[in-house]
Amino acid sequence: MARQPASMKKTRTRYSQDYKAEALALADRVGISAAARELGLQPSQLYQWRTKAQQRQSTSEREQALADENARLKRQLAEKSEELEIAKKAAVYFAKSLK
Repeated sequence: MARQPASMKKTRTRYSQDYKAEALALADRVGISAAARELGLQPSQLYQWRTKAQQRQSTSEREQALADENARLKRQLAEKSEELEIAKKAAVYFAKSLK
């Protein structure tokens, strides 16, 4: 296998997130192979983009679930703190009346 001279090396093209999202939307409509042909990409590139997008989506869903649980636990903690304060005040009131 012959090596290419340094001047003939291909440079990597960086695609924006918007371009990737549009390419994936096209791939959903017409299929990966057709979209890759139309955009001049390799089908494997679209598969990789799709996998990464799904991973980001699942991470976002997980973070949202954790945020929801965190909010629920904060509300529960506030309720318990309020109940504890009421119990403390009642204990002080009844302790005074016993004297």
